[in-house]
Amino acid sequence: MTQRAATAAAAAVLAATALLGLAPQAAAASASPVPQPQSATAENKAAAAQAATAPDTLATLSRFFAREGKVSLTAARPRIEGEAIPVNHLSPEFVAGRAGAPVARLEFLAGKAVSSDGQQAALWIARTEAGWQVVNIATGDDEFRYAQLGAAKLPGGTVFREPQIDAWYVAGGSRVLPLDEDAVRAVGADGTTLAAYRVRVARAYGDKLPGSAYAEGGMAGGYAEAEAVPAAVAADAEGAGVPWAAGAGALVLGGLGVAAVRRSRRVGARA
Repeated sequence: MTQRAATAAAAAVLAATALLGLAPQAAAASASPVPQPQSATAENKAAAAQAATAPDTLATLSRFFAREGKVSLTAARPRIEGEAIPVNHLSPEFVAGRAGAPVARLEFLAGKAVSSDGQQAALWIARTEAGWQVVNIATGDDEFRYAQLGAAKLPGGTVFREPQIDAWYVAGGSRVLPLDEDAVRAVGADGTTLAAYRVRVARAYGDKLPGSAYAEGGMAGGYAEAEAVPAAVAADAEGAGVPWAAGAGALVLGGLGVAAVRRSRRVGARA
């Protein structure tokens, strides 16, 4: 598992309202996230770019990049490189075996942020009740790196993430091919057929879909109770000027379980 995801079970996603300094109560106003569009249109990308380059977002990025003292707050000078890219996650409809359902669905758009000292981060930008907003900042460049790897490995394929095990794949035709070590452990180095992959994910997640007892317990997306964040980690984040959204009201995009939560900053050793 990547270092980015190593302590995911102990953390909550930074909600957009927390990231941009708004009242935490606003994050808990809705019982479920707003559905994302089916595709990343030019209009959607333009709206995501506007959210990524907003003054409040850039100010938050400065604090984010300066949080460990690698660069000063005033010297961080974050910039957004390139256009936002679509990030797809394993589709609950595919897991459920719905006829014609694609293996993945658009979960959010990602914008690449780079600081003056070369640090990189991914802005997760999603459509919310208030419009397109940044809902998380994640260290590194996973989203962009795997998009490139997938395009090279299977041109025209769909790159997607199985968030429950932090595995990245590319799917095309009747094949699902792995892009990282977690995916290799799941489907083998040579990949698998789309049909065999569905059997695997149905067995793993079929009882955790929306409408299941797992979902009714508040664990399958929307606003779920997050596990406790270690006090030292929370203090670290708050000291960097980035509010920490923990406990009830933390935003979890997607519909396949709380394990999808990924750390927004790396803590600890590689798992």
